[in-house]
Amino acid sequence: MAEPSDTAKALTFEQLVEFRAKTEALSQFLSKQLKAHLETLRLLLAPRRLLGKYVGVKEDVVGADRAFAQLQELYRGVCGKPFALSAELDEGPLQLLENRLELYPWEYTYQAKSERETKAVTITSPVRWVLTYSAGYTLSQVLQAVSGKEQRQTEALRQFVVNALVMHLVLAKYPGIAQLLTDLRYQVGIDKSPSLGDLPLVTLSACLPAFRPADQLILTAIQFSGVPAFIELIDVDMLDTLYDPLKQHLEKICC
Repeated sequence: MAEPSDTAKALTFEQLVEFRAKTEALSQFLSKQLKAHLETLRLLLAPRRLLGKYVGVKEDVVGADRAFAQLQELYRGVCGKPFALSAELDEGPLQLLENRLELYPWEYTYQAKSERETKAVTITSPVRWVLTYSAGYTLSQVLQAVSGKEQRQTEALRQFVVNALVMHLVLAKYPGIAQLLTDLRYQVGIDKSPSLGDLPLVTLSACLPAFRPADQLILTAIQFSGVPAFIELIDVDMLDTLYDPLKQHLEKICC
């Protein structure tokens, strides 16, 4: 999924406040609903279905050896920059892998510019999330650690990387899960954060678009807050054009 367009919607500061309140309410509702759906699907996303004995399951799981080999290959491809982890992956991190799902808001760094300054701003999406298994680090902590802004904990960092890769492999092996989420009006993607190299992240996006206002408005907002961070705004004007996968599919059949 692409980042918001650089063509900003013109807003006054008063309109920003109004959009912010609506964005917060809608995002909270969408996040809560998505978490409820994922809790229902949690058993289908269990790592043991993919890796069997490698995550402590006593019975044999068909394809577990091949899945572990795929995981090792993927890990070797992403463990370098920016993580600087050992290229060898044993079963240690998998023994700590539990079927506890985590949903983190998508974050990225944006250079907001005005005539007088350019400031790096952490932008958070209110309608797009990263789905992975619980680790010692959150997504925000990983981003802080690899940028040198937070103390680096190697084992927690490795666990996050492994967990993200396992989620990627689970959805690849069981495409019906992604299809079910799509039918529930979520866009399922495999995306890469510019700050996390080639690590594939499973993302879930709601059916509402979000946008960044003009840079000057962003800079004014963070000047008031004192924190170089900004949450995109949900485009509530697009509520009447919500995408419905079932409707689109039925229309194709009729045509």
